[in-house]
Amino acid sequence: MLAATYTQGGVFAIADIPPPKIAADGMLLRVTAASICGTDAKIIRNGHRKLKPGQRIVLGHEFVGVIERVGQRVEAYRIGQRVGVVPNAGCGHCDACVRGQSNYCPDYTAFGIDRDGAHAPYVEIPGQFVTQGNVIPLPETVSDREASLLEPFSCVVNGIRVSRIELGDAVVIYGAGPIGLLHAMLGRTAGAGKIMMIDPLEDRLNRARELGCDVMVNPRRENVRDRVRHETDGRGADVVITACPVAEVQSQAIGLLAPFGRLCLFGGLPNSVGPVTLDTNAIHYGNFLVTGSTGGSVQDYRIALRLVAGKRVDLTRIISDTFPLAELDKAYQTALVGPAGKVVLTAEERP
Repeated sequence: MLAATYTQGGVFAIADIPPPKIAADGMLLRVTAASICGTDAKIIRNGHRKLKPGQRIVLGHEFVGVIERVGQRVEAYRIGQRVGVVPNAGCGHCDACVRGQSNYCPDYTAFGIDRDGAHAPYVEIPGQFVTQGNVIPLPETVSDREASLLEPFSCVVNGIRVSRIELGDAVVIYGAGPIGLLHAMLGRTAGAGKIMMIDPLEDRLNRARELGCDVMVNPRRENVRDRVRHETDGRGADVVITACPVAEVQSQAIGLLAPFGRLCLFGGLPNSVGPVTLDTNAIHYGNFLVTGSTGGSVQDYRIALRLVAGKRVDLTRIISDTFPLAELDKAYQTALVGPAGKVVLTAEERP
């Protein structure tokens, strides 16, 4: 089968590999849709700390599929059932796992990270994922393309929760890529009164405008702090979310907050970037809450699914390109350039 593979050491390839086998407690999933994540691109460029030298994996951790085969010890699922999969599974017994937050497990495993993912026609789902509740049946009201984006949306659910958006809040979001746009869409649903999007690219700001953001700010053309103060009658933002991997943005964000404001450092920085300087006096005197957010739990995924099934958020609005799985090469060429939105692979022919 044709698969998008990465070998630790910097080798990306579209390769023909054998189809996966399953264990007695696992299942085989036929992939019906999968999206390409910024993490996939980062792995191709920089590798991943969980991979051993020379280890090859199939990329792809955002996916949906139909159960093709189940092991003899699997009872709760049936062949032909359409499911989404939460890509991170934990050890099952550490404090994080016991709290239901396997995305914080120090010994987690994940599709497309340290085990074969879903940028291929078939993916093996090990028993660890089955028993921890990571395999989630999908209602017919959620399309395959929507379901392929439930994983990144679940990460945004986590980010919005820790940001503690309250009714009427003024919210600033740095980065109008797919994740920033999802934060804006869910932030509106959470009750934000005004959403201000910051991005240096005009086409991305235009997309944010189309999706309902109230204020668009290009930092190359105007002072971000002055504009945020103007839009909030001098008070500042209640919430700032940094949905981009830029150190300067994290330092700057503190200066945008109103008293008792919340800052969510959502976008992680490359390992090559040193420690970021934060104005701790501003945090102290402003009573700011500074927090981070990474990944999404099984519960976050289920919440994301309920929001999409309930038509509260339309995930298809952040899709910019769709390719059939047979065109993996073209899909990755597009994704690695940096499209305006998400690139989605489907088992169907190009629409």
